Amino acid sequence: MKIKDFVHEHYKHFNAAALVDAAKAYEKHLSQGKKMLVSLAGAMSTAELGKSLAEMIRQDKVHIISCTGANLEEDIMNLVAHKHYKRVPNYRDLTPIEERALLDKGLNRVTDTCIPEEEAFRRLQGHVYELWKEAEINGERLLPHEFMYKLLLSGVLEQYYQIPPENSWMIAAAEKKLPLVVPGWEDSTLGNIFASYCIKKELSPNTMKNGIEYMMELANYYSNEAGKEGIGFFQIGGGIAGDFPICVVPMLYQDLEKTNTPFWSYFCQISDSTTSYGSYSGAVPNEKITWGKLDVDTPKFIIESDATIVAPLIFAYLLNW
Repeated sequence: MKIKDFVHEHYKHFNAAALVDAAKAYEKHLSQGKKMLVSLAGAMSTAELGKSLAEMIRQDKVHIISCTGANLEEDIMNLVAHKHYKRVPNYRDLTPIEERALLDKGLNRVTDTCIPEEEAFRRLQGHVYELWKEAEINGERLLPHEFMYKLLLSGVLEQYYQIPPENSWMIAAAEKKLPLVVPGWEDSTLGNIFASYCIKKELSPNTMKNGIEYMMELANYYSNEAGKEGIGFFQIGGGIAGDFPICVVPMLYQDLEKTNTPFWSYFCQISDSTTSYGSYSGAVPNEKITWGKLDVDTPKFIIESDATIVAPLIFAYLLNW
């Protein structure tokens, strides 16, 4: 039984039903020729979402991605150091002393999965530094993901590959030249490393384009690609990966006075954030109407569940697996 048939048969109520409704609406959205933005928060790359997201990119079911700096780099880290990752299924039972022992071994824990610092971060650092330095020497400025695209397309990392390259969503994105938005890149590991080089005067901060320039790129993209009906917004998790790009619509409409700008034309959020005082990640979609992001009749869905379970299911549904 295909996953689409399985969820239609068994996912009838509650969050399960919301999953089916969101997937069907996503499918309808694409059938109408509209584009879709996907935002990635949390550690979805470390959760190996690339196994399904890469194919979504290849099949033109995702047209632009907004992600944290962590998701940008962690897909590549998984690509080159997967065999050195360590799973800790009993992570809830770890003592502070055991946590420190992981640090001393160069194992940085993300829930039940430890990223190996030496094989992941340091393996990339030298190659990335060369690109950063070359750009500075040539007076070139690039966005963070553009450096990553250059790195992947150069082939220099192929010697390290430890997973099939078709399971890397960053490779799929680089090959498609997919537009990416990476707000707050500075707080990622590579962002910290770049900052350290700037502090040591080995690089100039000006070599790296910044978040304002990402917003400008996104504004141009939305203006050129939204047409009269808008672009869809599929949000995985909360945080800046979703908060940053969704604001482009009211900015265009209110601040640039482009009053013909359409609202986002589909919205789905997979999140376990509960509605609370002032929480944007936990806010219901209707609140976004008041900010000029969604309209009254925009298809809106919240799936209150674990994104590492839900997102691959919806992608598999859309891929007809």
